[in-house]
Amino acid sequence: MDCIIYRRAKFAASHRYWLPELDETENRQKFGLGANFPGHGHNYVLYVGMDGDIDQYGMVLNLSDVKKVIKREVTSQLDYSYLNDVWDEFKTILPTTEALSKIIYDRLKPHLPVVSVQLFESPELWAEYQGNNMEATLSLKTHFSAAHRLALPELTLEQNSEIYGLCARVNGHGHNYHIEITVAGEMDPRTGMIVDLGELEAAIEEHVIKPFDHTFLNKDVPYFAKVVPTAENIALRIAQLLQEPVAKLGAELDKVHLIESPNNSCTINCRKAATKTELKAEPVLAVV
Repeated sequence: MDCIIYRRAKFAASHRYWLPELDETENRQKFGLGANFPGHGHNYVLYVGMDGDIDQYGMVLNLSDVKKVIKREVTSQLDYSYLNDVWDEFKTILPTTEALSKIIYDRLKPHLPVVSVQLFESPELWAEYQGNNMEATLSLKTHFSAAHRLALPELTLEQNSEIYGLCARVNGHGHNYHIEITVAGEMDPRTGMIVDLGELEAAIEEHVIKPFDHTFLNKDVPYFAKVVPTAENIALRIAQLLQEPVAKLGAELDKVHLIESPNNSCTINCRKAATKTELKAEPVLAVV
């Protein structure tokens, strides 16, 4: 029986975004504060995914051996290092989170049955590489606060309460929504970036955070005047709003994960949709 196991590891390192072929003004325009000398640091968290059959001892791999390999090939070399100088690969490509996840994958692949490397630069920013040439994903986590009411206007309060429970109360209720936006694309062989992070953050701010934050969704966001703002429909709407802006940045919207509460979340798998028209279609709401 094939099984994927994951091993976590950590290291602290610094890096700088700077291309010697560009002058100082060009580097600062391209990389912002990331171009500052001598650089900046992160506490990286690494998840290595490995696959295989479950053996007679109930294991895919001996995790003690896995730990030693990851330490020998990766963390002992990167911990408390300046990434730009530590590996030869970074003579040609910048040590972005995306590029670093790929190079870690490539360095572990001869020693372990690696299928994915997920690297967290921070709890709000991470990349994942699965061995597909220069393609990787980059995820950004942010949040907004909003109120909503779950109710179909053509139904009575009693009927809506049967469907939505307490969420149908007439004055609504609120959440601190957390959203994880994942984009996919080819890493630039020089900058190591899928997309300009500042431009991606700006697109999310413009198309999602500003229109949704501190609103009563049913009343302040025209879309939800006709569509019940369930977590599923909110996530779908975010995907609809971001699909074109992300494409203009040269990437592809991969996933939108919405966390409404610790007990309730949903994911829109944008690239797995049968057709792109699914993201453009209005949700169909059944009246019970």
